[in-house]
Amino acid sequence: MIARVVLVLPRPFALGLREQLLLEGAAEVAIYPPDRFAATVAFGHGPDAELEALLGAADALVLAARVEQLTAHTVALADARGVRILPLGDDAGAARLAAAFGLSSPVPVTGSARDAAAALATASASPVSIRPAVPGPRLVAVWGPHGAPGRSTIAVGLAAELARGGRHVALVDADAHAPSLAMALGLPDEGPGFAVACRQAELDALDDVELQRIAVALGGADVDVLTGLNRPSRWPELSEKRVRAALAACAGWAEHTVVDVAASLERDEEIVSDVVSGPRRNAATLAALESADHIVAVLAADPVSVARFLRSVGELRAIVGSTPLTVVVNRLRRGGVGIDARGQLRRTLERYADIREMWFVPEDRRAADAAMLAARPAAEVAGRSAMVSAIRRIVGEALLPPTPVATTRRERRSGRSPHERWAASA
Repeated sequence: MIARVVLVLPRPFALGLREQLLLEGAAEVAIYPPDRFAATVAFGHGPDAELEALLGAADALVLAARVEQLTAHTVALADARGVRILPLGDDAGAARLAAAFGLSSPVPVTGSARDAAAALATASASPVSIRPAVPGPRLVAVWGPHGAPGRSTIAVGLAAELARGGRHVALVDADAHAPSLAMALGLPDEGPGFAVACRQAELDALDDVELQRIAVALGGADVDVLTGLNRPSRWPELSEKRVRAALAACAGWAEHTVVDVAASLERDEEIVSDVVSGPRRNAATLAALESADHIVAVLAADPVSVARFLRSVGELRAIVGSTPLTVVVNRLRRGGVGIDARGQLRRTLERYADIREMWFVPEDRRAADAAMLAARPAAEVAGRSAMVSAIRRIVGEALLPPTPVATTRRERRSGRSPHERWAASA
């Protein structure tokens, strides 16, 4: 039986479960409010001092397998402290969410606190399940400031490159203001898409079979596309809860999921409306950014886009918290910035936003026009272009960890790498 447990559950149920866990042999059982947990750790803002102290001395974290609590930030927090997560839940959605993060099956809570405590004791005694060995982030959100910095172009390019080597990638259009992936890729947008996936997720009916039915295969690469809204006026269908549940299902279905989101980060609806649970126009963007385990921020290499990015990047960091952030400067050219465009942009971003690492994608109209004309990813129609090479470098250096170089048995026995052997023979 686990010795020290932290319960992130409603207090009436947590009190009864705490008593039963102590009877089962637990040494210490602490209770932490789930609303405060969701407002801090689950959304990436970092734990407070009390939760930090509890997790520092805990062996297990017990919480509900719901999108408000079980997120990528929660799993990362537990992994960093060596704390095991034991999810609770009864429905199929809880099982899919736990499986998406490689956790054990949720413990049912329909019975009494005694039954739940006994099930937790059994689950804690079982070996820790090994999470799927998928290199790189599972959920990548592509964001950029207002204007047209090239969010969709970068999102399509990242999805195509992540699919190299037979990896299954899902490409999601979660832009509630100006969806464009269906038009750019020549896909029909009248049928099922991300909105249908969100509705099915709310009904706990979004599984791998349903996602395969809803998605449109891109062809040429193992990329399945969930097209966006065919009319921007349908934005209320992309509520925060629906988007979180749908993206969690995508994370368990595909090895990597790339999400194209809108630019707006404002929460103005909370100011101008008294309805707390009313629809939010930017809910899809905020939910995708908070659910992602890697953010790709795109800006264009011109003074207007740089200024807009600098004014918004602080708000973006407040939303995503400690989630890794990769900054991509798109459409790099000398004409819009002047001599030494790379150096000027590096110094500007470092001085005003403390961004010291960034990737550049050069202006390549020929490759971009060829991709738009063919309604295909640029990697398929201009695989040797400078734009495709730059995006491939971003994936290889910022998203996917490097793979070790294969060596022969004789080289392993000699203890020398192929490069050392070549140098010795030269």
